[in-house]
Amino acid sequence: MSQTDIDSIRDVDCLKNSVSPGEWSSRVDLAACYHMIRRNGWNMGIFNHCSIRVPNEPDYFLIKAHALLWDEVTASNLIKVNMLEELDENSSVNRPGFVLHSAILRERKDVNAIVHIHEESSVAVSSMEEGIMPLTQDAIFLYGQVGYHEYSGITENAEERDAIIKNLGTNSTMLMRNHGSVTVGTNMSEAFSWTARLVKACHIQLQLLATGKKLVVPSEDMCRYVAEQYNQHTKGRALDDWPAALRELEKQDPTYRN
Repeated sequence: MSQTDIDSIRDVDCLKNSVSPGEWSSRVDLAACYHMIRRNGWNMGIFNHCSIRVPNEPDYFLIKAHALLWDEVTASNLIKVNMLEELDENSSVNRPGFVLHSAILRERKDVNAIVHIHEESSVAVSSMEEGIMPLTQDAIFLYGQVGYHEYSGITENAEERDAIIKNLGTNSTMLMRNHGSVTVGTNMSEAFSWTARLVKACHIQLQLLATGKKLVVPSEDMCRYVAEQYNQHTKGRALDDWPAALRELEKQDPTYRN
């Protein structure tokens, strides 16, 4: 793709006054998520993808233009697509991303936001038979909330949707074996928070296993108790996390709001 083509999909007019307030708010949140993940180094160049359902348009979602870097994403240059179609790169979106996100958003009406990344520690843990282990508080927050999807190559075949849905189930998180992670939420805040917990849990798990020392693992009863504690926490004090993250991003790079 030429620089002229890139400029045409990146440098677009602001849509703030051309879309509904709900859609604009969702665009801002999704663009912020792309920038936050980029700043954490969890993406791979232009690859991987996040999405959000368009408010009051349940069959449509927003996703980044495939060719753009994550820190080039803005609220206005996100692509709005119909999840009931079969799109590919000709529509400026990543075909594997479209298959994955449309599969989940079609089936999970409770899900409005999705994050899919290939962060290194998460990929490593996805390739372990045990998967994620309840070794730290962040991992325990995920207890009973992680599904596993067997490796099926690049996620570009429509037929893979059934397996994706089955393996995600009602969980908030899914490790795609030998591939990466998927986290979902009722909003962008939840999906991003689950990703942050997962990445931290996986990173520390690898550090602990590398020591070769005998590990202390909390009981199943304690893991269930703490996971429920966290679920209640996310409905209370943790709701302030996302606005705080947006304020932090605003100080560093407010271009996501364009």
